[in-house]
Amino acid sequence: MTSLKDATLWITGASSGIGEALALDAARRGARLVLSARRIDELERVRAACPDPGKVAVLPLDLMAFDAADAAARAERCFGPIDVLVNNAGKSQRSLLVDTSMEVYRQLMELDYFAPVALTRALVPSMRARKAGHVVMISSIAGRIGAPLRTGYSAAKHALAGFTEAARAELWRDGLRFTTVFPGYVQTGISANALSGDGSLFGDGSLFGVTDRNIAGGIAAADCAASIWRAVEAGDEEVFMGGKEVAYERLKRYLPGLFSFALKRSNVNR
Repeated sequence: MTSLKDATLWITGASSGIGEALALDAARRGARLVLSARRIDELERVRAACPDPGKVAVLPLDLMAFDAADAAARAERCFGPIDVLVNNAGKSQRSLLVDTSMEVYRQLMELDYFAPVALTRALVPSMRARKAGHVVMISSIAGRIGAPLRTGYSAAKHALAGFTEAARAELWRDGLRFTTVFPGYVQTGISANALSGDGSLFGDGSLFGVTDRNIAGGIAAADCAASIWRAVEAGDEEVFMGGKEVAYERLKRYLPGLFSFALKRSNVNR
């Protein structure tokens, strides 16, 4: 069991979407928060919305160019050792394999895989010394299903899930817990801010720039956050949330042939 009350949490990607919802919910549960993202003005907005801003610290961080050990040290100077690390920051993709540059694949792996691995490695020694600590990895249903238009994103999220499963098996004797989260469609800006094949943001108006219909019809970020915290407090190792896309994961598990047939013919948003 991991209690959030009076615990110190570090949440990346906390300036919007799932990260913001996680921060607001955890603050209401009595946690101390260290919030990281690139946009300090948005972090300050989230901080001000918390019931007790004095228990919230803002730590701007660019996960495409950072020193994990230094970032961890600065995070722990805010309220002491980190009890729960939430690796939430990330970026999605909306482009076909044939249209996607290697630079885009490298960007996605750097942000969605290498950055959370680096932050986890930076905090594990302190957690092991205390025989306590919880790492929450926000993967995606795309970390179980290789969805079209998301070859790089799906690859990074699959890698993150595999890393977490292996780390859990290595470190449970040291008192560390790992929860992997597999959200389906959640009402956030993830599609509007996805990378295109050449590395530009769809959000700049070049192609996508809007919330696609699957995201618009997804679950609310607040509901997603509540489900995540329930899983963390219960010590669950994996948690899925969403609509029919979660059922597709079960279909893949139990009827892989039928799943493959359906996936190849799926009508995906571009």
